[in-house]
Amino acid sequence: MTGYDGGVEDERELESLLTFINDSRGFDFTGYKRTSLGRRIRKRMQTVNFEKYADYRDFLESNADEFQELFNTILINVTGFFRDPAAWEYLRTAVVPGLIAKADPDKDIRIWSAGCSSGEEAYTLAIIFAEHLGIEACTKRVKIYGTDVDEEALREARAGVYSLKALEKLPDEVKAKYFEPNGALFAFRRDLRRRVIFGRHDITRDAPISRVDLLVCRNTLMYFNVEAQTKIIERFHFALNEGGHLFLGKAEMLLADGSRFEVTDMRNRVFQIQAGVGAAKPGRFDPLPASEVGRINRRQVVELALASSPDSVLVIDRDGTVALINGATTPQFGLSPDKVGTPFGELEIFSRPIELGSLVDRAHSERRSVRVNAVRWDKGDGETRYFDVIVKPLLTTDGEDLGVAITLIDTTEATRLQQEVKRVQEDLATAYAELQSTNAELETVNEELQSSIEELETTNEELQSTNEELETTNEELQSGNEELETMNEELRIRTAELDEARTFLEGVLSSVAAGVVVLDSDLLVRSWNRGAEDLWGMRADEVYRTDFFTLDFGLPTDGLRDMVEICNETGHRALPVETDAVDRKGRPFAASVSCSPLGGPGSGVVLLMEKRRE
Repeated sequence: MTGYDGGVEDERELESLLTFINDSRGFDFTGYKRTSLGRRIRKRMQTVNFEKYADYRDFLESNADEFQELFNTILINVTGFFRDPAAWEYLRTAVVPGLIAKADPDKDIRIWSAGCSSGEEAYTLAIIFAEHLGIEACTKRVKIYGTDVDEEALREARAGVYSLKALEKLPDEVKAKYFEPNGALFAFRRDLRRRVIFGRHDITRDAPISRVDLLVCRNTLMYFNVEAQTKIIERFHFALNEGGHLFLGKAEMLLADGSRFEVTDMRNRVFQIQAGVGAAKPGRFDPLPASEVGRINRRQVVELALASSPDSVLVIDRDGTVALINGATTPQFGLSPDKVGTPFGELEIFSRPIELGSLVDRAHSERRSVRVNAVRWDKGDGETRYFDVIVKPLLTTDGEDLGVAITLIDTTEATRLQQEVKRVQEDLATAYAELQSTNAELETVNEELQSSIEELETTNEELQSTNEELETTNEELQSGNEELETMNEELRIRTAELDEARTFLEGVLSSVAAGVVVLDSDLLVRSWNRGAEDLWGMRADEVYRTDFFTLDFGLPTDGLRDMVEICNETGHRALPVETDAVDRKGRPFAASVSCSPLGGPGSGVVLLMEKRRE
């Protein structure tokens, strides 16, 4: 009995889950590395407390919103403006100037940012080209395509609005030049934003964008397995124009694709497309048996067969001499049969339409067929033709190398038709992406306009209500002002009356020769008449609001405390008290002090102090 293989079972459940996701939402994760993919899914499963893939699949079936959370976990949207600054600096200084210099002024410079996530790298490219060309020229000549499989990330990219934290690594002058404040956020400037087109695109399945001068795909290939990476690189190779550049992330290389891309700078992962040599395919000739090589009848049969072939065929012996030229070679390359016996290196076809000498050497050294597809030949009359070139070593059954057979297959019409079909497909894909982006922008603008209209209507109602409230408040203020004016007039009249009464009282007190002191409820001095000043030598302003019993003058006040406090508390007049005193000149005399209440109980008292008559 075999034990339970949990690892195999987990793999089956994972594949079942991936199939379900593809069928349900159209996300095909077939080409992703299973280790990293399983790890990302496990991370999301732990978040929602699931251990088995089957249970999590049931959860997805009943919770549609969970798909987005899962995709956000799988599609690690780690990006930023000028991420890995050294690599971007190399692109800016070493690649972009040359790209601009060789670009046709009448054609768009086409750039593809594959796996653009929330758009930071696409906008970084816009900034770099705007700095080289100027903003106005950039808006006319540069077109940037940003693609990703994550719709949520693409929505953020289309909005082009970022937080201050996302822009913190940008110089202040760059932020001020390319971003406009939008509340607490910052929006990428609109004129350049229109040149950046975002659309959903799966680099493993969808047709690539064609005629691209610069392709940026940073830290995306590393999530795919080798087979998927190979297919993606093939698509990238087709997408790029001749001499176009591929800019990868620091975790990615093209070590196994030197035939189609040459290294521009390995440290910064910049590669340039070149005319590649395809994989070796079976040749058009079988090895010649040693017993038949020298037979004339066989040679004549071969020559007749080659003469009837629609493809151009040349046979070069081991010494580098032309041994055979078939009939199709004459109209296509101007080589007549009388060139047989001529050293191959002296013929024009040796280096045109492609360097055949190196291919012959390679076929001899590797002892296998070498094939180059879609070789372009610009003829002098302005006509352009395409050929598939096959160089086949002629090997006997004993392994002896007798020479090579070179076959040039005219694929002009097929290549043109294929290019035209692909171009039309790519134009359609591009137009669809542009249309999708435009529709998204129009929907966003429409929603913003609708929202603005509703806000304006609400604001208008609020302003109308506020205006009515202001009018009511104005009327209330006007009424209150009238009341205040009335009260002010009454206060003015009463103040005049009080001033008159005070003047009268001061006059009365001043006319009294005896000293008169008025104390409030706290027995603080509130009035000190002229008689008191003359008697005791202290001015009214010196004693005002001072505790009467703390004053140091010729009258012993401690002996009067009981009388004064009782009078203040009861509100009854006290009998006069006689006591010894000293006037302001230091002369002793007998003083008579009487205490009368100022009003009711606790309202204060009035002291009358005078010299007792003998």
